[in-house]
Amino acid sequence: MRQLVFVFVMSLIILFTGESINQGRGKVKELQIEKEDTFRLSLLFIGDIMQHEPQINSAWDEETGIYSYDHCFQYVKDVYEIADVTIANLEFTFGGKPYKGYPQFSAPDEMGVAIKNAGIDVLVTANNHTCDRGKSGIIRTINVIDSLEILRTGSFLDSADREKHNPLIIDKNGMRVALLNYTYGTNGLPIPSPTIVNLIDTNIILNDIIKAKSYHPDEIIIVYHWGNEYERMHNAKQTEIAEFSFRHGVGILIGSHPHVIQPIHKYEYPKSSGMEVAVVYSLGNYISNQRQQYRDGGIMVFLNLIKIGNLVKIEKMGYILTWVWTPIIDGKKRYYIVPVSKYEQEANFFDAPSYEKFKVFRDDTRKHLQKNNINVDEILWDEKLRQWVF
Repeated sequence: MRQLVFVFVMSLIILFTGESINQGRGKVKELQIEKEDTFRLSLLFIGDIMQHEPQINSAWDEETGIYSYDHCFQYVKDVYEIADVTIANLEFTFGGKPYKGYPQFSAPDEMGVAIKNAGIDVLVTANNHTCDRGKSGIIRTINVIDSLEILRTGSFLDSADREKHNPLIIDKNGMRVALLNYTYGTNGLPIPSPTIVNLIDTNIILNDIIKAKSYHPDEIIIVYHWGNEYERMHNAKQTEIAEFSFRHGVGILIGSHPHVIQPIHKYEYPKSSGMEVAVVYSLGNYISNQRQQYRDGGIMVFLNLIKIGNLVKIEKMGYILTWVWTPIIDGKKRYYIVPVSKYEQEANFFDAPSYEKFKVFRDDTRKHLQKNNINVDEILWDEKLRQWVF
């Protein structure tokens, strides 16, 4: 059980006055709740974990004869320790050999081992590459994830498996979250029976939301694989789906697929209700071989939920910028996920050309999010305190 480190202190008795909204989306009158009735759950969402062919080649160790990926996460794995649950988008298959990158991905199982070792708890698997290796690829991917004891949702072996894992119920710290996951499509590839991949269909989603509510969760979260690739702003369809989701009682939406970072909005919904909802339109690339401007990094979104009695709200929300560093080491290109704020003052950490690209990503992304975000700010590393602060 990982503990969340905070840089603020809550009082022993918390007084809520006025209109607020609980998970049932009803107004809550004035409450005075003792400390023992207070629960917190912290969640960390990370973006697209991809495996292009250069990444696969990079992971091969000729001396040992195995693939190794642990180094990819070595600079960010400590961030996962500040969250109770870390959730990522798996945008490739464990389809077995031959290992291939774009356009139909299949990566070594060792990447799954590295994901587990790093401390990632949940993988969402509904995206446009889920069917890249057909039925056997879907089945094998699920079996690998299950063998590693990583939680998952989004694609399923059959209807019985979907019933069990859709929604994915996460119980921790006295709180319960229902997690759902859908994709806009599978690149035109058919979804082979009896396997199932959750598609964005409002009738299906509404039925799943109703089912999720039957578990009496404190919050319902949906991860959507949506939007237009390489566009830095969300489109009208994403806004429409977000509105639909919020209208039916979902509180938090997380987006992937564009491979670039899109804005984060946190706001009161409905107006004057006292209830906040949040949508992250796109987390961007977490690790990939895409090196074009805007595609060479992403964000980790940290979210802390608090429950006091029957009242559930977003207590803290922020993001950490990450950049994929690809130095040449011993004649081979390597891939490292680097938290921007922690290393931006360490020019000597990078080779000179990489540091210049790092700064371009940092400056572009900060300008973009500071302009377009609503009520969500960057989480920065405090070197003196040696911790992340809001």
